[in-house]
Amino acid sequence: MFSQPLNGLSLWFMAIFTIVFACGAVYGTGYMKHYRGRPLRNTLHWINYAVAYISMMLLCVVENSITFLVCWEIMALSSFFLVIYESEKPETIKAGINFFIQSHISVVLLTAGFMMIAAKTGSYSFSAIPRYCVENNGMAAFLLLFAGFAVKAGFVPFHTWLPYAHPAAPAHISGVMSGVIIKIGIFGILRMITWFSIDFVTAGAIILAVSAISGLYGVMMAILQHNLKKLLAYHSIENIGIIGMGIGLGCIGVGNGNAVLATLGFAGALLHTLNHALFKSVLFFCSGNVYHGTHTLDIEKLGGLAKKMPWTAGLFLIASIAICGLPPMNGFISEFLIYSGLFGWMQGAEPGVTTGAVFSILALVMIGGLAILCFTKAFGIIFLGTPRTEIDAHEMEPCRIIPLVFEAMIMLSIGIFPGFYAKLAGSALECFPFASTSALAATTDLTIVGLAGLIFLLLIGFIYVAKSRHNAGRQVSEGPTWGCGYTEGTPRIQYTATSFVKTYVQLFSFVLGNKKEQKLPSGIFPTEGHFESESYDKLETGLINKPLGAYRSLMDKFSFLQNGKMQFYVLYGIIFIVFTLILTLLIR
Repeated sequence: MFSQPLNGLSLWFMAIFTIVFACGAVYGTGYMKHYRGRPLRNTLHWINYAVAYISMMLLCVVENSITFLVCWEIMALSSFFLVIYESEKPETIKAGINFFIQSHISVVLLTAGFMMIAAKTGSYSFSAIPRYCVENNGMAAFLLLFAGFAVKAGFVPFHTWLPYAHPAAPAHISGVMSGVIIKIGIFGILRMITWFSIDFVTAGAIILAVSAISGLYGVMMAILQHNLKKLLAYHSIENIGIIGMGIGLGCIGVGNGNAVLATLGFAGALLHTLNHALFKSVLFFCSGNVYHGTHTLDIEKLGGLAKKMPWTAGLFLIASIAICGLPPMNGFISEFLIYSGLFGWMQGAEPGVTTGAVFSILALVMIGGLAILCFTKAFGIIFLGTPRTEIDAHEMEPCRIIPLVFEAMIMLSIGIFPGFYAKLAGSALECFPFASTSALAATTDLTIVGLAGLIFLLLIGFIYVAKSRHNAGRQVSEGPTWGCGYTEGTPRIQYTATSFVKTYVQLFSFVLGNKKEQKLPSGIFPTEGHFESESYDKLETGLINKPLGAYRSLMDKFSFLQNGKMQFYVLYGIIFIVFTLILTLLIR
């Protein structure tokens, strides 16, 4: 039932899960003080928190598909109860049911894949999968399992539960969900690669294409959001796409027997899994601080919080730099490895392969550029400028700052000492065919990359010290921000979140869903005008909302059957019994 001994891949993910769950628990003790009047609900909340962690640990070590599915179901149920903590809110229940249904779609797909293997091998052990691939074409089972894990990970088009579940859950649960719970899907995909023996070039191309689309679509939708946690939820989809691009690249390397490609792809995926777990949990924890400091997550109502919440602002900025893949933070290191793999894949390849590599590079470049746009908007609108509404914000207590500082220190250390963390990931990397730490060391000198980041950091420090010394003893006068010709300043002349990205929305309107509602002022003495915009997910509308609408419309046509009259219900029972008897006689 359990693998003996634990392999490097399991240990790598277990370490990531433990770090984020521990930080979430410390942060959560402060966050949940706002809900002291719910002792029973709080007790159940922390029990489910522990159950979710334990089930994820077990998923990393089980070696039997039935046991795996049982642990998966326990994780899904405990996560569901964590999401619906504030069950008195209708939107929370809606988000929880959405999460619950899609979690069980994942279970159905995984069950189908494992049953396909068990039907041919007569075994539910994972050790039977290599034998299944020898005797059968394993691609169908692989794709079924990939789809099941992709639902949990949040790949497009299986992503629609994330933008609802993350905003509905408490902030420490959002951080844990985005940081590690969706990563169990990534763990499943990576572990599949160690089980199966298939055409990995084709599988890698499929994963790479799905991942590039996921990354682009996630970041493009994130830019539109006005709710901070929903914005971060779409960025989870984006970063899952980046991790998937590394996995796809590694699979192509395995299929071609290219050790360098396999190493760079899987190393980038493993490190970005750790990196995303760290900076995304920090961002969600910061969103919880903003929510309890201001009682809103609407970006349009915020502004100027850096002066009132300096620790939260600084940590949000550090995590924003990291998620944008900028040096000297950790996000740059993992994306650098994936970039290196893509450029290596392109060199000397056939024209078709070169085209695929070029499009993948362009997708990764666009993801990075759009992420910078998104977090420039988010940080600038929330923390800079002047408050847009009257909000009495305040900084949070130490237990809601210390875990974030701890994670930020790890993030910075990865950016400066990437070689050390690459060695830590070495045992996980060597679980994959052709991949090894020696190939990574021969291909990329991460020490130089880290040294460049350190020099950059020291340069910033030197400029700051020089500026402080230059201004020492000088009288500094403060005054209102220049009002661009307006004699009396007002927060309304600042950029809003909507106006900041207006050009972007117009440019990509063919992809993005955006509803506008406006009332223009008119007359000699015009009254107040009104403008409001709301984004929507076109994929969700097309793949879920419209089919469900058609299904409801079809069911409405049979509503006359449910007329409330007892004699009709008795008649239905008689018809069913007669039909069953006739069917039984016909079968005989």
